[in-house]
Amino acid sequence: MLFAAKPILGDRVAVVSPSGGLPEVFPGPYELGLERIREFGLEPVEYPATRKLHSTPEERAADLHAAWSDPTIRAVIATIGGDDQLTVLKHLDPAVFRADPKPFFGYSDNTNLLNFLYSLGLPAFHGGSVMVQFGRGGAMHPDTERSLRAALFTSGDFELTAASGWTDQDRDWADPASLASEPALFPATEWTWHGPQTPVSGRLWGGCLEILDWQLAANRWMLPNDQYSGVLFLETSEELPPADQVYRMLRNFGERGLLARFDAVLWGRPKSWSLDHHSSPEESAAYVEAQYAAARRALAEYNPTAVLVTGLDLGHTDPQLILPYGGIATITPATHSISVIY
Repeated sequence: MLFAAKPILGDRVAVVSPSGGLPEVFPGPYELGLERIREFGLEPVEYPATRKLHSTPEERAADLHAAWSDPTIRAVIATIGGDDQLTVLKHLDPAVFRADPKPFFGYSDNTNLLNFLYSLGLPAFHGGSVMVQFGRGGAMHPDTERSLRAALFTSGDFELTAASGWTDQDRDWADPASLASEPALFPATEWTWHGPQTPVSGRLWGGCLEILDWQLAANRWMLPNDQYSGVLFLETSEELPPADQVYRMLRNFGERGLLARFDAVLWGRPKSWSLDHHSSPEESAAYVEAQYAAARRALAEYNPTAVLVTGLDLGHTDPQLILPYGGIATITPATHSISVIY
């Protein structure tokens, strides 16, 4: 693994849209996100497709090549996700990325790029988009900010903790008022632990479940080898896949022998509410438990000795813990603790 040097205060960082160019449609959270990056002490640098909604895969690939080819750029941050980054991968030149490794931050559809980089031996970071985490209304969630600062600027052990307060309810970016105040939060909840009490340590690999499923369907699955024994992490998107669909995707992974390769699975808190689907509290609770049950069922069938931890804030909910994609995670069931190395 070629670990990239961390940026330092005053460094230039690329801001790119490898998936959807939503800054063109919603400049409010995007500009707020850029300002927060500056408050971190970094200078954001935009590219031709960063604010372009209908950019081509070739244009987005060109932006990525330009960012990695510029020696003054010391990190790369995605504006947001989308649904077609899979089409960008075939336009990427691996030699460009290996020539100057840089930390990359993104999640959701950016699972494609995270996986691509990891296949080249280049660790990155799952999480931290400009429009969502940096551009959160009112202020960044303190748990997100603590994790992001540590991932951006520091190395060594970082203890993951359960959220001090959380939400999965979006606010309408078309309403300027949504940027003026912080969202209301639900009370803190603890993680839930299943499986053996044996400590597990290994490299993190995974991302958004739906994107990994698309990669498998398009034969772009890039897990490095047949003997991988790291830590799998998974989370689902704002499209709210039903539990039976989640199980079937996991079953497909299991039938390919993929689930059995991991010693532990970290499952993100599912998003259960969207602007298009306002779930009641009861409906949300039932949706979340059904998804956890699907994960337990699949692991019972294909990897019953794996440790499973559910309820981590590592995906589409707020706050978001940043995971080092390709970095080491240590799971200790006896003390209910999880740490990563940034």
